[in-house]
Amino acid sequence: MKVVVLGAGVIGVTSAYELASDGHDVTVIERCEGVALETSFANGGQLSSDHGEPLAAPGVVAKALKWLGRTDAPLLFRLRLDPALWSWTLQFLSNSTEPKFWKNAERVLRLALYSRERMRETLKHETLAFDHQSKGILNVYQKPRELDHALENVRGLKELGSEQRVLDRKGCVALEPALGHSTLLIAGGIFTPRDESGDCYAFTKALAERCERRGVSFRFNTTVQGFHKEGWRVTSVETSQGPIEADVFVIALGSHSKTLLKGLDLNVPIYPAKGYSMTAPVADDAMAPNTSITSQAHKLVFSRMGGKLRVAGMLEFNGFDSVLDEKRARLVTTNALQLFPRAIEMNQAEYWTGLRPMTPDSVPILGRGKQENLILNTGHGMLGWTMAMGSARITADLVASHAPAINLEGLGWERFS
Repeated sequence: MKVVVLGAGVIGVTSAYELASDGHDVTVIERCEGVALETSFANGGQLSSDHGEPLAAPGVVAKALKWLGRTDAPLLFRLRLDPALWSWTLQFLSNSTEPKFWKNAERVLRLALYSRERMRETLKHETLAFDHQSKGILNVYQKPRELDHALENVRGLKELGSEQRVLDRKGCVALEPALGHSTLLIAGGIFTPRDESGDCYAFTKALAERCERRGVSFRFNTTVQGFHKEGWRVTSVETSQGPIEADVFVIALGSHSKTLLKGLDLNVPIYPAKGYSMTAPVADDAMAPNTSITSQAHKLVFSRMGGKLRVAGMLEFNGFDSVLDEKRARLVTTNALQLFPRAIEMNQAEYWTGLRPMTPDSVPILGRGKQENLILNTGHGMLGWTMAMGSARITADLVASHAPAINLEGLGWERFS
């Protein structure tokens, strides 16, 4: 079959790879000049399959209210007259109850753990250079109260299939000696040993090269403008370069999926959340972490990429504003150096910002659309790379009318209707 994939981020490229592996004639449409130049470009670098906690959780409302109006807040709502944001926020709040938190955590973990299986299967057949590390991820907590709260969730997450180990401060430093130089108190941590890290951009670019070898056609600098349909089928996609016909269409446009899907009478609650990252050369190997770290106090993640350290985090809800706020960007560095002083060459730091496609329940939208030949693979939030290979295999299975390897209950757009 002829399949058109809309979007060449990590979700679109992995989808194209699986579709081409099945023998389909695949075309990828991308508005940028290359792959993974937006949300996938400089993310935190974590493949955090065992960290399946949704953003919407009990207690998050109190934290958001405490941070309201603070420009240095890890989670920042820019107050604006935006009906889409207010609608999204109301749904987010409704998902912050204990029962819904666990329902959503199960859905996230179901897909994330399957995606790890698919990633490992892919790497058996493809040699890809992306600074891949399989050293696990250590979540560190400063305040004993926050650690105690996290421990309350460990048992439930383990029952859902997550592997987590609780460490005291001594155990954290033994695992990652660079933490011994921290200027901050570390109460303890939770280690997920099966998790991994790497460079998402390098991975996506390398996989795109494999796609091209398999005959995938990439049309860059091409903007998607809408669809043409007949009855319950999409016949073609209208682009800045003219219409493109296909048998099946895959939506992998991240935050921009919502606008396009409105033209197909499908309203999905995906809202962009700006994130920041800093990448800098390591100044002292002993001072910089080798294990991927998540600092719960600052909502930052740290990943080693060869001789560089990537630090990413922050959530800012301000529509499609992608302008890099210098003050908030440099806050990433300031907070990072509290945890790992003298770790990086500050004068060589590079900053980036991207828009994460967030759903109110932190669960992606995966499955068939209203049209029988439309497949949705979008809304992965902060776990796009983590869930990419599993989502891609499911997409390819749906195109081929095969039953996916995991249950898709709770992953489709219907849950919001």
